[in-house]
Amino acid sequence: MNAGLERPTDVRANLRDLPRYITPSTVSAGLVAALLGVTGPVILLIQAAEAAGLTTEQLNSWVFAVLFGGGTASVVLALAYRQPMCGAFSIAGVALLITMLPRYSLPEAVGAYVVSGLLIVALALTGWFGRAMASIPPQVVSGMLAGLLFRFALGIFTPLPREPLLVVAMLLTFVLLQRLGWRTSTFGALVVGMAVAGAGGQFRLDQVTLGLAVPGVVAPAFSLASVLSLSLPLTVLALTSQNAPGIGILSTQGYQPPSNAITLVSGLWSLATAPLGGHGVNLAAPMTAICASPAAHPDPNGRYAAAVIDGVLFAMVGVVGASATTLMLALPPAVISVVAGLAMVPTLMSSLRSSVGQERHAWGAFFALTIAAADATVLGVGAPFWALLGGLMISRVLDHTA
Repeated sequence: MNAGLERPTDVRANLRDLPRYITPSTVSAGLVAALLGVTGPVILLIQAAEAAGLTTEQLNSWVFAVLFGGGTASVVLALAYRQPMCGAFSIAGVALLITMLPRYSLPEAVGAYVVSGLLIVALALTGWFGRAMASIPPQVVSGMLAGLLFRFALGIFTPLPREPLLVVAMLLTFVLLQRLGWRTSTFGALVVGMAVAGAGGQFRLDQVTLGLAVPGVVAPAFSLASVLSLSLPLTVLALTSQNAPGIGILSTQGYQPPSNAITLVSGLWSLATAPLGGHGVNLAAPMTAICASPAAHPDPNGRYAAAVIDGVLFAMVGVVGASATTLMLALPPAVISVVAGLAMVPTLMSSLRSSVGQERHAWGAFFALTIAAADATVLGVGAPFWALLGGLMISRVLDHTA
């Protein structure tokens, strides 16, 4: 990664050319990418908020922060560099927060988000991103992520004894849509789950209210424990599980992604949305993959339009986030548990393949996985930090002989 920010392209020309690249294929790609980012991931936000005892107003502000922030980041990056770059929020970061957020006050969490944003900005301005990530084997990071996500996969089947019809219907829908190659298989499972729950009188539509998000500002508080347990893992996860793969996806499609600019926008947008409860904004690898695909547009020079469409839709959902969250909250817990688990499956499988599925750093990856899965807190610091530290230390001792 070269130091210094990459020069933007001609933004006026990109705006002028945008209408002719808004075609059925770019609209479809942008819509699918947005759906992918606002279905399962929003349910995970709700799970994290409920675990931490946040109010509905605080949840709505969080949803607005990450969706509006991610959407505007998409539009800015796509128009500035004429590349299909999609912003969103870290799903792995939300998985971390489901277990760790209840251990800290909301001001402490916001303080940790601010520190994470500052770290990302510093990495962008100094060009240290590549060097910092090179010090931690990616297998160890993936092992930690797999340990965090494994419990969510178990949540697919936890409601099975109580709700066999609901679970089986959602699982079969997911498998069928996956077999057909649909990228919205999780969304399809959610729709079926809503239908089954509604038929059984478990989905209370009368609880759904219409309204716009009203962001609330939270003054940050800072503690060493929250920085170690939240800031550092959130920074590593955002950069390694989203930004780095997203940059790789763009490279494989023939683009020259502006790595420093992507990192800087991630940090600045994370800082801006942190006081609203947002845990960070980053490049969304799966959504970027959809918009950068040849299926989005045959001309690589025009695929940025798909990212712009995705960003506008993503931001719009953030604005009506109050309605979206009440819709999700009206669902029975079994639907949320199954959808959350299904949304994690692709990331979990990828994490397993790139951690314990590799020959290099396999010992460190395995112990990072088990430490994270054990969810042990030591000295007030959560498992993700110890998973990274323990995995790195064990890898240096054992993996040099592997």
